[in-house]
Amino acid sequence: MPLRPPGPLGHLTPRDQHLFWQYGRGPTVDVPDPLVHRAVERQAVAAPHAVAAEHLGDRITYGQLDRRADALAARLAREGVRPGDHVGLFVRRSIPMLVGLLGILKAGAAYVPQDIGLAPPHQLAHVMRTARTRVVLTAAEHTHRVPLPDGHLLITLDEPQPYAPKPRTPTPPTQTRPDDGCYVLFTSGTTGRPNGVKVTHRNVANILLTEPGGLGIRPGDRVAQLLNVAFDMAAWEILGCLTHGATLVIRGKDVAATARTADVLIATPTVLSGIDPATCPRVHTVAVAGEPCPRPLADRWARQAAFHNCCGPTETTIVNTMHHHHPTDPLLTIGRPTPNNTVYVLDADRRPLPIGEVGEMWAGGDCVSAGYLDDDALNAERYAPDPFLGAGHRMFRTRDLGRWTPDGELEHLGRTDDQVKVRGFRVELDSVSSVLESVEGCLRAVTLKRDARTLVAFVCPADVDPDGARRAVAQALPYYCVPESVMPLPFLPKTDRGKIDKQALLRMAEDRTLQGAIR
Repeated sequence: MPLRPPGPLGHLTPRDQHLFWQYGRGPTVDVPDPLVHRAVERQAVAAPHAVAAEHLGDRITYGQLDRRADALAARLAREGVRPGDHVGLFVRRSIPMLVGLLGILKAGAAYVPQDIGLAPPHQLAHVMRTARTRVVLTAAEHTHRVPLPDGHLLITLDEPQPYAPKPRTPTPPTQTRPDDGCYVLFTSGTTGRPNGVKVTHRNVANILLTEPGGLGIRPGDRVAQLLNVAFDMAAWEILGCLTHGATLVIRGKDVAATARTADVLIATPTVLSGIDPATCPRVHTVAVAGEPCPRPLADRWARQAAFHNCCGPTETTIVNTMHHHHPTDPLLTIGRPTPNNTVYVLDADRRPLPIGEVGEMWAGGDCVSAGYLDDDALNAERYAPDPFLGAGHRMFRTRDLGRWTPDGELEHLGRTDDQVKVRGFRVELDSVSSVLESVEGCLRAVTLKRDARTLVAFVCPADVDPDGARRAVAQALPYYCVPESVMPLPFLPKTDRGKIDKQALLRMAEDRTLQGAIR
């Protein structure tokens, strides 16, 4: 019997070796421009009078946005900002936010976004220290919130002089390269200190300037800007819109009101669940990511719009898999790798698994970001040389569990840290939530481990029958998967990034237990 060839795929059958590449490698596609701000500049040249953004009655055209960003870039250059630098963008949703973002990119630097209305001072200080900023941009009304270190310069984006009508100020010549930073995003830090992730122009252009990541956005479309600027999906909203010449509709306090005027929605499932598709007749394209999407929510929107269920952590540049979902699909999957990217389903020894087996997803290709700032140990844990692409490529450990379906779609099976032990048995929390979401009337469900012996679940809306929900789990899954209690809620609490706030839910469960004990 001939020996199988050595190498990273040598243990697989010939069929699985073939499918490893057929399923796991996205299409190879040319990217029109690897520098994101150049794509925005092209839109300004092509249609200078087109509206780039709206916010609370104010508007800015592409020509105005480009000129104001050029003026800011010139100011930043005078202050010593150079390619490779990081500039803080501590703002709230606004038109000046866009000027600051684009001006930083034009100066050759990477923007470091934080929502100045939500981020506490100690977090801003950590961000400035870790990103080694020397300049921070904000609005005049928020300057008192910035704990400015010695040697830092604070520039207010709404000061009149830099943006007064004037002849076009040429963008200072920069030598920005595709592998220079586009932005530095800090993970939410729910399990510890926030980590800064450096994402390059090559990374961002690869998802936004190819399809399906471009979402078919064209001039004339209205793209809602709903999310926190510090969340990577906000970059999809903002830069995905401006690089394609559409109009960014920046929300105020009313998310649903903004959605009603939009053609394209990009959101977490939690945010999307608060919007009624019946009130959004214009919407023709929806993309969700950031957390698992309930099948009923996906079906509901897919009946009226092109619905993309997507997956990818910040470290793999917004999303690296996408699936155009239809209500008739047998499964709600996360699809296939986006162009110029790869996904590998590997075992604990980083060896490829046969098609259909569950393993951990690793991401490769042009989506893999430059890494964490000032954390060599974490970089070594999460990033590794890519033995499949070789040639100096790296891959990233997503900590997401998945498997390939027979027809080459990725099933997302939760996070590795969502596989918990209850009474000594392994339980996948997302599997319990999926059963709960199949209960009549249930739109969202979350299952959490409360202690070594019990699970607790939360369902939405408040009129879901908790006893019926528990019975549904008992009928579908082993006894140790049945939540001790199911709490119906009118809505599920959200983090500032639009995801379900699991810590708040656990506090609710604890409060209810204490109240029961007192009674």
